[in-house]
Formats: sequence, C-alpha cells, structure tokens
Amino acid sequence: MKPSFVSALLSLACAGMAAAHGDLLNHGCRPIAKRSETLEKRQLLQSGGEGQSVTSGGGASAARYSCDPNTCRLPKCHCADTNPPGGLDPKQVPQFIVFTADDAVQDYTIKSVNQFLAQRKNPNGCTPLMSYFVSLNYTNYAQVTELYVNGNDVADHTMTHQEQPATNAEIDGNLITLNALAGIPYKSIIGYRAPFLNYSRANLEHLAATGFTYDSSSTASVPVTDPNTDAFWPYTLDNGMANDCNSVANICGGQPKLPGFWEIPMYAIFDQRGAAGAHLMDPWLDAANASDVLSWMKNTFTDHYNGKRQPFGIYTHPIHLATGYPGLKDPVDQINMLNQFLDWATTSADMQNVWIVSNKQLLAWMQNPVPASQLNTLDAFKCQTPNVNQHICNGFTKNNDLLEHCISDVAGDALNNSPFYTCYGCPVTTPSPQQPNPPQKNNDKTLRTRIPNNCDTPFWDPIAAKCLCSGSACAFDDSTRPIGPNGSNLTSSGSQNTGSSAGSSPSASSDPYRNFSGATGQLPSSTVLAWTMSMVVAAVGGAFMVFA
Repeated sequence: MKPSFVSALLSLACAGMAAAHGDLLNHGCRPIAKRSETLEKRQLLQSGGEGQSVTSGGGASAARYSCDPNTCRLPKCHCADTNPPGGLDPKQVPQFIVFTADDAVQDYTIKSVNQFLAQRKNPNGCTPLMSYFVSLNYTNYAQVTELYVNGNDVADHTMTHQEQPATNAEIDGNLITLNALAGIPYKSIIGYRAPFLNYSRANLEHLAATGFTYDSSSTASVPVTDPNTDAFWPYTLDNGMANDCNSVANICGGQPKLPGFWEIPMYAIFDQRGAAGAHLMDPWLDAANASDVLSWMKNTFTDHYNGKRQPFGIYTHPIHLATGYPGLKDPVDQINMLNQFLDWATTSADMQNVWIVSNKQLLAWMQNPVPASQLNTLDAFKCQTPNVNQHICNGFTKNNDLLEHCISDVAGDALNNSPFYTCYGCPVTTPSPQQPNPPQKNNDKTLRTRIPNNCDTPFWDPIAAKCLCSGSACAFDDSTRPIGPNGSNLTSSGSQNTGSSAGSSPSASSDPYRNFSGATGQLPSSTVLAWTMSMVVAAVGGAFMVFA
C-alpha cells in the first residue's frame, strides 16, 4: 500500500458495515434507529437522538447542598456556585464555549468537527481545542493519536456504548485500549462521559477511585436567568453532587463525597418555553428549521454572557453533521447554522473575551482563575507544539507511512468489519471489555512497544522502543500571539468552513483506504493545534454555599 494511502477511510468501513451490521447507523455513524426507541433513560427522547431530551434535575432547590468555600479552596476543592471562581467580576471572566464530541473517531467524524474548528482562532491566535469522548466500536486509533498529539482532550466514553450505566470493565477497558492502541498515557485520559448520559452514583465513585479528574455527564437544566438555576460552574464532589438530583438515584444531599473529583455540568440551551424547552446534545436535530435552533443558541448564549458567564456548551455527535455519508443527504443547513453561530459569538464587537475550549482547558482555568486578559499566562491556552524532527510513529501526519494497518483475512474475524490503523501494533482480535489489550500480531512480523508511563506520545518511538525526551527536556514551538479583541486573530467565516465540504461527497480513490489526514477540510501537517501542557493552580476562597 502506498504511503499516501496509509490511513483508513472509515467511510468504506461505514458503508460496508452498514450492510453487514445493521447497528452501525445506530451507534458510531448515525444513531438513526435510536431515535425511534422508547428507552427508560435519563437523557433519551423517543423522537430525538442520544442526549437530546433534558430531564429536569430539580434545579438548585433539589440539591440539598451545603459547602463552605473557606475550607473548600482551589485548586483541589471548589463549591458548586453560579458565580465565577476566584471572586472575579463576570465582566473580567472569559466566556467559554466548550466544544465536545462523542462516540467513534473516524474519517467522517474528524472531518465533521474540523469544518467548525480547523479554520478558527481564539483571541490569542491559537486554534481551538475540543474534548472528544471516544467509544471504541468503529474507531480508528491512529486518528485518536492524532487528536491527542494536537492538544485535544481525549476522554473515556466506554468501549461498546451500552445503554445502561456502564460496568467498571467498560470504563476501564476503554482506558486500557486507548493507552495500548492510541498510545495515550493513562495520566492524560482524565475525563469521562456516560453513553446516553446515563450514569450512576457507582460510576462516579469508580471514576474517582480509578484516578479520573472529571465527569461530564450531568445536566444544568434550568436557565441561568432563573433564580433556581443549576448552571453551576464546574465543582468538586467534596460535598456531593448538585445536579441531576431528581433524575439520578442516591446522589445530592451531600453525596457522594469524592474529594478533588470534578463535575463539569452540561449546560442546556433553551427555546422560547424556558426550562420547559431545554435542549442538550445536537440541538440542530430538534427542529426542522435550522434558523430556529440558531435563535435558541444566540438567546441562551447572550443570557450566559450578560449574566455570570457560566460556560456555554456545544455538545455534538459529529456524525450527525458529517458529509458524504452513503445514502444520506449532507446536513448543509445545520452545518451552516452552527458555523454562523460560532462566527457571531466569536467576532461580535459587542461580546469580547469569547474562547472555544476543551474541558481540560476549562479545568485548568478553574484551578487558577485569572481575568480573560491574562489567559496567556496559563500553558493550557498557549499554542505550544511538540518539536520532534525524528521520523517516528507518533500521531503527526508527516509520519503516517509508519502506521500499521490492522485488518484480518480470517472469515468472521471482527477486524474484517472494523479495520483501523495504529502506531502501536495490531491486536490479534478486536479489543473487548473481557480483553481490552489483546496480544500483537503485526503484518511485518515485528513487535511494537506500547508507551510507558514516563513518556508522552509525541516523543515516544514505538518501533525503536525509545523515549526521545521527558519532562522539561522536551522542546516545544510556541506560536501564541498577544490576546486581541474579539475577531482580531480570527480567520473564520461560515463560507470558509463549509464551502468545500458541506455540499460535496468524498472524492473517489483507486485505493480502498483514503488518507484520513489529507482530506479536504482537515488540518494539514503544517497547521497543528495547540499542545496542552500542565495546569497551573492557585488557592482562593469565598462565601458559604447552601442550596435547600
């Protein structure tokens, strides 16, 4: 296979598996059938997609929450509070747009998120980062590696995306497989989101015990303009949960107590009905007219911006916004609508200090809250790219010729139905909760070495089993610019982001696997996302919090 085609085109996998496996469209690519199921789940609506409906958690009044900020102090503890951390005036606070994606990582989904983020810049000139909650069915691990080395927050979304609250094996297996086949250090996979947002107290307790930093499965279901709002800034569970109190059993009222473990609520958007018209994931699926959704998003964003500037969430299943999917019309109106919203929010002269961020960046700021004018003092917000000149398999596109192509010739083998690429050696079978790290069996008969705990992905050579550097010895290129006013460092517009991809299908190729990093609308190797480094922390206090 020629190096120019070394990366998997999972459009082929999706098209082929759609015929062989009817549930592909219900899971990783487009969960169509899920829209018509009646499921007893916290965040699933019969007429909508996963996580669309919002079951009221009861707001602040249902939390029975008590917290003393004089003893619960940053960086390790923070009370659930609608006020910004650190005692900052809301006018000094950045308005964060948290961009997340869920489910499989594949050519369709990477192209989908890139049509919204790849052409944009934050006020300091850095390309926005995102959080990707990865489930493993139909995932191409080489693309997960690429997401991570470009600075994005790669997080756990279980292995097989089951409907009920996840088993420990589903959560832990995802962590083990992403470490083994995507080459991401355990310590760098810090977040979790439950499939269908259907989680339990036991899940939270297991995540904290396993060493995760945050969960982002709960819902802020009451508008920020309502006195009973549960739109809290991210908080630690030293004093229990304060969201979803009426919809998840055995939480709130001070439980569960998980010191230092963060909850990042998912902030709903609201239509003209207010709390009765809440929308969470993929709100563009909730109305036939995209302009209606644009109005909901603008109005909710304005309430956040003019209020206490709680984060505004864009929570996507990117396959719903994918183009070129076999047999389906491209969602051009929805793509243009979301780009129009992002253009409006990030370029308006009336709304300054708007940043598109990942959950990991949001937590870096929560632990060291500084005015928006000082965000460049935090490493998490800088454009710091790993400086690696050696030709090693490390997730950067210039080295894609070193990837292993994992596909089986054995009839009935799962690898026939879900091929992928990896730097770290092909498994003999598809990972599962029972066997998340199968033995290797590479096409060239070599053995690649999985990443150790004391090295980071850009600097690990899995072929030579060598770490090029560690810690402060590793070099980075910094292209961060001084922070400018809204729009000064931006290069985005709706037409730029959608012109070539929204109305066309992927080009045909004589090779059955198209280069996933060379497709139109994706980041070229010369345009890399910022590298997220260690978080800076400081202590701060506040007033006593009680929610009856």
